[in-house]
Amino acid sequence: MPIQKILLVDDSKTELHHLSEMLLKRGYQVRTAENGEEALKRLDEEKPDLILMDVVMPGQNGFQLTRTITRDERFADVPVIICTSKNQETDRVWGMRQGARDYVVKPVKAEDLLAKIKALG
Repeated sequence: MPIQKILLVDDSKTELHHLSEMLLKRGYQVRTAENGEEALKRLDEEKPDLILMDVVMPGQNGFQLTRTITRDERFADVPVIICTSKNQETDRVWGMRQGARDYVVKPVKAEDLLAKIKALG
């Protein structure tokens, strides 16, 4: 099933705007959340086809939230791509261990992210 609905989770309004614009221009439907609590609320409202997850956020961080989502049977089939400025290999490994399907380092290059989304769809 091709990916159409994407949930962006990031506490940066600038990053949410930038990624939303890039994805909307390519025909994706985008919903946003600025923290873990809001993301879980959005998931209950409508199940996305993909989640793009920041790591450094107030409250529950992106690694914790990814683990919560991927271990919930309702959402276990929704792929998570971590989008973060944390570029250490240990961060990448840890993110994948939490259930993420892929890992992208900010600043996000549109071509790279779109190729990763297409590979999951």
